[in-house]
Amino acid sequence: MNSTEPAIELETVTKKYGDVRAVDSLDLVVERGETYGFLGPNGAGKSTTIGLLLDYLRPTSGTVRVLGHDPRRDVVAVHDRVGVLPDRFGLYEDRSARQHVALVAETKRAGDDPENRLERVGLGDAVDDEVGAFSSGMEQRLALAMALVGDPDLLILDEPFSGVDPHGVRRVREIVREENERGATVFFSSHVLGQVELVCDRIGVLHGGQLVAEGTLDDLRARTASPNDATMEDVFVELTDARADDGGDRR
Repeated sequence: MNSTEPAIELETVTKKYGDVRAVDSLDLVVERGETYGFLGPNGAGKSTTIGLLLDYLRPTSGTVRVLGHDPRRDVVAVHDRVGVLPDRFGLYEDRSARQHVALVAETKRAGDDPENRLERVGLGDAVDDEVGAFSSGMEQRLALAMALVGDPDLLILDEPFSGVDPHGVRRVREIVREENERGATVFFSSHVLGQVELVCDRIGVLHGGQLVAEGTLDDLRARTASPNDATMEDVFVELTDARADDGGDRR
């Protein structure tokens, strides 16, 4: 693995479903060590992009590289070094949180202690509870613990705050910072703008399958007529509205 290559690199990637372009000629580079916020409304193409990174989906055209690998040819190498919290996931209702984390550790040939991972995400009191009794927020925390197994080089979080209470939101933000300080690249996909701006170095705005803006918060504000004290949500709405007015929404 060449550590100088970007963590994520997409070159003119398109994913079509019939006449619909879920991702449309997308160019995206996320450097190693970044915490990158991937923003967009529901249906913008965020989850499709993540599927392409993990070879859950195949691009119609274009090139995808993850940690220096082609995920189509090197799927094991990619999945061994990537931790994923997907937007949608399935759990075994009759198995415990410990068993879920242990299964991922076995799959990745990692020596993680399930109790330590579960304690870190706030499930220390539910290690041996069956997952069928978990709330949606507890399920989200368990999925995060599973994503952290093996100290991944790249952590992909798709809507990580879904169903999580304010205390859980704070813990997720802390874990993102800690993982980045450890050296991991974090790819943070969300439409929860206020949370992304608190943890991300750089932000890309996806709309209609295209990257319509990219940069720091200050960079994005400078591209709009929003006042300096405008919220990130105001900036986001202005950027995506302008793209739609230009006919950029092809979904």
